Amino acid sequence: MFSQSSSNTGINPYRVTSDSILAAPEDFRARLRFLGPGFILSASIVGSGELIATTRLGAEAGWVTLWVIIVSCLVKVAVQLEFGRNAIYSGQTTMAALNSLPGPRIGRAHWSVWTWLVLMIVKLLQLGGIVGGTALVLAMALPAVPLWVWCYGAAIAVSLIIYRGSYRPVERISLVFIGLFTLLTLASVLAVQATSFRIEGAELLSGLLFKLPPEAVLVAIGAFGITGVGGDEIMGYNYWLLEKGYAAYTGERDDSPAWSVRAQGWIRVMTLDALLSMVVYTLMTAAFYLLGAAILHSQGLLPEGMALVETLSRLYTESLGSWAGALFVAGAFVVLFSTLFGALALWTRLLSDAFAQIGWLNFQDTKERHRAIALVAWIVPLIWATLFLLVKLPAMMVIIGGVAGTGILLIVVMAVVYFRYKEAPASLPTTLRYDLILWISILVIGLVALYGTWQVLA
Repeated sequence: MFSQSSSNTGINPYRVTSDSILAAPEDFRARLRFLGPGFILSASIVGSGELIATTRLGAEAGWVTLWVIIVSCLVKVAVQLEFGRNAIYSGQTTMAALNSLPGPRIGRAHWSVWTWLVLMIVKLLQLGGIVGGTALVLAMALPAVPLWVWCYGAAIAVSLIIYRGSYRPVERISLVFIGLFTLLTLASVLAVQATSFRIEGAELLSGLLFKLPPEAVLVAIGAFGITGVGGDEIMGYNYWLLEKGYAAYTGERDDSPAWSVRAQGWIRVMTLDALLSMVVYTLMTAAFYLLGAAILHSQGLLPEGMALVETLSRLYTESLGSWAGALFVAGAFVVLFSTLFGALALWTRLLSDAFAQIGWLNFQDTKERHRAIALVAWIVPLIWATLFLLVKLPAMMVIIGGVAGTGILLIVVMAVVYFRYKEAPASLPTTLRYDLILWISILVIGLVALYGTWQVLA
């Protein structure tokens, strides 16, 4: 279904030249061969947001905040598309694009790069919670093995997969993960309809009335920052677009008619990629929320602390039967490990590129880039594991990371406005409908961030 990426054909995807240009496919079936970047994001999204934050929100608030989850998944895609457009027509990486923005600088790097790095320190907690959740799942299967062994074992396992820095394995493994957790989750949602926890139409309707109980605000803001494409996923999306070859196939920008046609064609491919992946993660997110509201909220159960996995296992055992405990272990491991896998793949690119903007390395150089990716791939997961063993509150760690993710979204929004009105080529016009949707996305993200800040301070 998917074509080779440019990084697998000997082309350096981070150097856009005229040697790699390729006309974009015109029909739907041909475009399917070039999809992939959005599904890597789906693999990293469905895990921390869905299995932990989303079910926690459903367990705490019940049906009333279903709309938060749906809006969170749908509203950020326009920002993701505009960010991706910039990668295709400029050929710039995310951090290079941020570093080209006007405004104050500290040393060689723009303030937005430094702010992102500070927020990512907080995001370490989020992935620490995911490593911890993965370890708790494995400990549930084999409790005789100490938890710290599972924790560092999961960290080392994901490092082994990612450290080589190749695009194609990331894409293929992501697709496997997506297929597995889609089947497991949808089976649970269908099975719950045959139990006393079945989901009624009136309950679904009550979740679409745009109400937000005060006691659920922090969890809702955290869930908004994590579910759907978060700020770090939007930033990371551009690396997958580049490594898949969209910018290389478009060629170096010269604003000629031929270049404009190629750019518009690859932007259409990207749009299809982003929208199809949005359908996947929106369905998964809504499914986990429904399970949390139907099974956990009705029993007054909250997935938190070291009992996180045991509580979450009820999503399966209460819907499928006690025999499904083993199925939950398998399903939870797939979902959580997919997040570690996808997130580490993103973090290796983002951090290496950020360090390059500071002046520590040359990200354009293939050898230096791969060396930096490998180093980050081995160090960061060990930090995640250590943080979990120190804090041991996986659900809260994930929620805190989600709040930081909302801050990263604000950096993305600021950059997107500049890209749209200062850098976008006149030869790549957008429609009024596109601009309207983009501004709705920008305003919603901004309002959620402001409202969350006000609620926290209040």
